[in-house]
Amino acid sequence: MKRTGTPRGTTGAPRRTAFLIFGACVALTALIVTGVTLLGHRGSGGGTRIATLDGHPVTRDELLFHMRRLAPTVQNELRNAYGLGGTLDWNAKAGGRTALQRLESRALDEIERDKTVLVVAEEQGLVDSVDHADFLTELAKENESRAEAVAAGRTVYGVTEFSPDEYYSHRLTELTTGLKKRLGAEAGGPLKVTDVEVRHAFDSDRDAWSANATTYTYTRLVVPMPADAPSERATRLQRRVSAAERLADVVPGEPGARLTTATYDGGGATSLNAHDQDLTTVLGGLRTGEVSAPVPGTGQITYYELDGKRVDEDKAFAAYSQRIRQSLVEEKFDQYLQRRIDDGDIDVDSAALGAINAEDVQQ
Repeated sequence: MKRTGTPRGTTGAPRRTAFLIFGACVALTALIVTGVTLLGHRGSGGGTRIATLDGHPVTRDELLFHMRRLAPTVQNELRNAYGLGGTLDWNAKAGGRTALQRLESRALDEIERDKTVLVVAEEQGLVDSVDHADFLTELAKENESRAEAVAAGRTVYGVTEFSPDEYYSHRLTELTTGLKKRLGAEAGGPLKVTDVEVRHAFDSDRDAWSANATTYTYTRLVVPMPADAPSERATRLQRRVSAAERLADVVPGEPGARLTTATYDGGGATSLNAHDQDLTTVLGGLRTGEVSAPVPGTGQITYYELDGKRVDEDKAFAAYSQRIRQSLVEEKFDQYLQRRIDDGDIDVDSAALGAINAEDVQQ
């Protein structure tokens, strides 16, 4: 997306859970809090236009909302990148730009992406407006509805009152999910995934999609290793395993060693059995004839040797096709959204942007 204008330095309540039943005072409190929130967002020239995104205004309130959302993330990034400690000075430079300039740039980037999602959602009839003021009005109505439900003794799912940040994330997630369904439903839609595409993705990386349909034949060597055994004993065992052609060759020189063979169906990796998951991880990383690294246990060390594996491709495709399809939808959505961003235009009023200071962000 082209960004015109000259942004300075770059172009670039405790939550209450569900099912709590309160009296009418909760409804009144929610209405008061929402009203104060709206007044706070609309005061101090909050409606001043900072930028325009494809004809849609980006107001001062909207930019500050995103800057406050991103402030903790930018602070942590700067501390990690430049070793900054203590209270962050938003006006101090780090890497050629002030922290405030970095925050402004990140907020404008987020607005570009999120507002593009809203524009597409409006085109698809999922929202009536993309303006920030209308978002706040929608938030007030949602909180009012939830407060009334609580006061009437009805069940409220989720929080009983959204903060602006919580509702923004909730709304954006819902719209994104709705867009993926809407844009992928019709033939020729930008997110439509065909059966041919799913099969091609599976065939292109069968190993990644076959774990739950792979049967492994393996040999396991378990060697006693008391906790008080000298470290040299484990080192000596590792040398012997590395020098041997097969695990069976190690057994004669290890008192108490147990050698067994078994077959394992990788479908167990989806269960809650931690051993199954660990075994699939070990065997899945081996080539036929290869021996694993030592697996320490209580009073013992275990080695695995993969004797062979067989993949049921029909079973694998049936198990993973829906997940593959969803991953392709996600990929297409990201590409589609990026094209919309690249084809769009954002015009920034550098004077209005320059009027924002660190105190505004910290309010």
